[in-house]
Amino acid sequence: MTMLEPRDVPPRLATGAFILNSGLGKLKADAETAEGVHGMACVAYPFLKRIEPERFTRLLAWSEIAVGGTLLAPFVPTRLAGLALTGFSSGLVGLYLRVPGMREPGSLRPTQNGIPLAKDFWMLGIGLGFLGSGVRRSRAGASRCPWLRRRG
Repeated sequence: MTMLEPRDVPPRLATGAFILNSGLGKLKADAETAEGVHGMACVAYPFLKRIEPERFTRLLAWSEIAVGGTLLAPFVPTRLAGLALTGFSSGLVGLYLRVPGMREPGSLRPTQNGIPLAKDFWMLGIGLGFLGSGVRRSRAGASRCPWLRRRG
């Protein structure tokens, strides 16, 4: 089992606590909130229209709880936690990119309404950084990963 690197603890705690809190809050969502969450998700991902709003919001809440818990659990390897965070935040970045009014026209810059979703780029970056965790190069430039080794 890989030891948790001290440098990974702060971003795992920050993102894990944030996502876990979001999921716990969604478990208490009323019908109106569920409609809003579901409606925004359906704009970006039309296939979600097949799921009723309350069920979608519950599934999203449990997904957030699972991802947040994975990040907070010290026994979960950072690369695995990074995979969960990257997958989750990729879906949120897609939401930001696809929902009208989140970005200034012709730009990636967020509008006032888009600022809450723009933070998902940070989570994606953290997740991608975690995916690279444990991949080190020796002094000779060879990697511990065989597919990254230089071929002579």
